[in-house]
Amino acid sequence: MLAFVPLAAPSSTRALPRRAVASRSSVPNALPRRAAVPVATAAAPAAPTSTAVDVPALNAAATSARLVHLEEQAMSALSTAVEAFPGAVTFPCALIAGDVVILDLLHRLGYLESGKVKVGFIDTFHLFQETLDFLAEVESRYNFKAFQFKAVGCDTKAEYDAKYGANLWKEDIEEYDRVCKVEPFGRLLSTLKTSCMINGRRRDHGNERAHIGVWEDGKSVKLQPLAYWEFRDCFDYLEARGVSAHPLHDQGYPSIGDAKDTVPVPKEKWFEYAGERSGRFQGLVNKDGSTKTECGIHVDGAEKTFDRDLWDAADSKVATVTPAGLSAALKDGESKLVVVYAPWCKFCQALEPAVAELAGSVSVVKCRGDEERALMEDVLGVKSFPSIYAVAADGKVSKYESEERGVTQLKAFYEASI
Repeated sequence: MLAFVPLAAPSSTRALPRRAVASRSSVPNALPRRAAVPVATAAAPAAPTSTAVDVPALNAAATSARLVHLEEQAMSALSTAVEAFPGAVTFPCALIAGDVVILDLLHRLGYLESGKVKVGFIDTFHLFQETLDFLAEVESRYNFKAFQFKAVGCDTKAEYDAKYGANLWKEDIEEYDRVCKVEPFGRLLSTLKTSCMINGRRRDHGNERAHIGVWEDGKSVKLQPLAYWEFRDCFDYLEARGVSAHPLHDQGYPSIGDAKDTVPVPKEKWFEYAGERSGRFQGLVNKDGSTKTECGIHVDGAEKTFDRDLWDAADSKVATVTPAGLSAALKDGESKLVVVYAPWCKFCQALEPAVAELAGSVSVVKCRGDEERALMEDVLGVKSFPSIYAVAADGKVSKYESEERGVTQLKAFYEASI
């Protein structure tokens, strides 16, 4: 009978370097370890006895080889991105376990300290204090400075509360996502002149992410270097490298988002399919009643936030008025259709073709309202985007209330209102 012994790793794969473990645990306390995976074998006249196969050693060797492969694949993809998009690679980082893996990979490649990859960070004003403290720690660890972005016009939580309301997330979760996440995210990509965006999405996150690839094409290319990793692989990597993870993992949080809707999860649930994000968006639902699973940043079109303004073509017949000039425009004695919009809003983006066509036959004025919300509410009562108004020559203002925003409906509303 032949004895089965663990195979050595191929000579072409290098062993993971090890470092001294940081003072704080790099992985959550008492995390479940990888269970031995039983191997189904065809019936044989003389099957190996249990003493002939060292199952734990075989699994350990397979795990090590898997991590080597995943690490090399991720580093190769990151290197390709930097070579293909010099000076235009951005990593919006939220400091969850996978993001910390990516930061460490970027550091090892020399891309953080050199600035070849720019790190962006969105402060929603609802984060855990531990997250902000951990950001300062990794900045010091890797000798870089993240570019921070917040809701427009706000540097502090007090300013945010005064401008948007402390309970915006309770009153309108989609509007909260746009103000605190989607708009800053788009501004981040635009400000940092991003052509390739690195992110930590993985297939085992489930739901909308179940079939993503390492690369996604588009005007801004998306790179998911950990697409084929599993959540456990992230902790295996951090432990092998002696890298400290977010401290809230030790308090039972598998993923860390806003403090208002992120909760601990029993550790035995962490490594189930989609288990990492099971503690996120608790108590939140989308407007259609479905369970919320995304913050809005990674849904279709979100990365296009500030690719361009709306109705900005050279031959556009849509006129522009600033928020400061809106009151005067309402009283200039000319009838017009006024569209108050936000360029990042998917409903405004969907409205663009109809308004552009309508501008060929009636006077249409656009006014960007997301950066001066208080003023927009004072002047026209704007509470959401898009908001559409017909203004008669005598200054009478009528609001369009329908969700049907085709050319025919808008024109009929305009003609009936003026």
